[in-house]
Amino acid sequence: MKKNLWNKYDENQLKELHELNEKYKMCLNECKTERETIALSVKMAEEAGYRNIEDVISEGKNLNAGDKVYACCMKKAIALFQIGEEPISHGMNILGAHVDSPRIDIKRNPLYESDGLGYLDTHYYGGVKKYQWVTEPLALHGVIAKKDGTVVNVNIGEDKNDPVFVITDLLVHLGAAQLEKPAATVIEGENLDILIASRPLSETELKEDQKEAVKQNVLNILCEKYGMDELDFQSAELEIVPAGKARDCGLDRSMILSYGHDDRICAFPSLFAILEMENTKRTSCCLLVDKEEIGSMGATGMQSKFFENMVAELVALTEGDSNVKVRRALQNSKMLSSDVSSCYDPLYPEYFTRRSTATIGFGITFNKHTGSKGKNGSNDANAEYLAELRRIMDDAEVGYQIVEMGKVDVGGSGTIAFITANYGMQVIDCGVSVLNMHAPYEVGSKADIYEAYRAYKAFLKNA
Repeated sequence: MKKNLWNKYDENQLKELHELNEKYKMCLNECKTERETIALSVKMAEEAGYRNIEDVISEGKNLNAGDKVYACCMKKAIALFQIGEEPISHGMNILGAHVDSPRIDIKRNPLYESDGLGYLDTHYYGGVKKYQWVTEPLALHGVIAKKDGTVVNVNIGEDKNDPVFVITDLLVHLGAAQLEKPAATVIEGENLDILIASRPLSETELKEDQKEAVKQNVLNILCEKYGMDELDFQSAELEIVPAGKARDCGLDRSMILSYGHDDRICAFPSLFAILEMENTKRTSCCLLVDKEEIGSMGATGMQSKFFENMVAELVALTEGDSNVKVRRALQNSKMLSSDVSSCYDPLYPEYFTRRSTATIGFGITFNKHTGSKGKNGSNDANAEYLAELRRIMDDAEVGYQIVEMGKVDVGGSGTIAFITANYGMQVIDCGVSVLNMHAPYEVGSKADIYEAYRAYKAFLKNA
């Protein structure tokens, strides 16, 4: 029977819960993009004694039980491994999550001026309700890669002295026709452009061949601050995200309101868990990948060969180069594919089956399947594996819920689980349930985050 977790904690557990969530909020504040998340992950891993696997390979050394290594893919995905006592071909215990979040991306040729206002043209990323992104204070994060090979980091809107940006909306006084539109089209994708300026250069500052004075003023600012010209937008990766820090939510401070819980609410507890692990029998792995929100495609997504290639390198460094042992390592592995789950919202009860939906503050969720309608696109975990996980969690006194996404024909979702399941390994969807999923600000329970962290540690040790 599911139970609210807050009443079970003693003073030591409440202290640990508080410290963990303060650490998690710090990570949220530093990491609003996949690049920022991976950069912090590398820093934390190296502080915990992990080495870049490329250095191990170049030195011609082997790996032994207890050794810790990590591998990055294009600064947007990372795999961390702690070598166990058993051969890797016997399988690994894997924590998987994704580090990209729904957002708004800047296009390749974005800067324009219209009627005295400067804008950046955009293309939204992932599944968003577009109307949620208007009139919010927004920040600009990312990188500008120049032809000379230099890469400049961009972060505007987070410091209290920074300017912020906004997507404007039609005033309600003139919005009668707009309000008659369906929610999906009340704000069009092409109208999600970012307002960035309104001050023109003076006529004396404008050169003879320059016409758009507001746009030119923006270019002058960017040149002065980042040494970039307009064409450098073509090789930039700039993301628009909500400005501001993660905040405690509720008078009781039991929740966290933040951008990016999906899926950093699973990624960071997974990272915390593996970095604290002592030596284990089976090799432990934490896999944090990109592009889940758009189908896990691309070199940094789960459908690439990055993870498989790194497992092949590990096998070569521990058991000798063997393709069949790589296959065995993958097939014999067990994985928690962590991603956020839907949370029962009493304001919208018609979309949930109450007894099968996660409740905030009741623990980590296990979804035997995800998918939509007839479980389409889902990994459906084996009953025996689910029973093993129940035993592990009960033995560790972890609070957990076995749930589904929502009513059968209402909608659905998918994660990276089905991709790793293609190797024949045991995989199940699990994670933390959130309110406002995919909105600019999502809500997660501090108790659920704490139980996820405890669950990940128990899994790495005992699966």
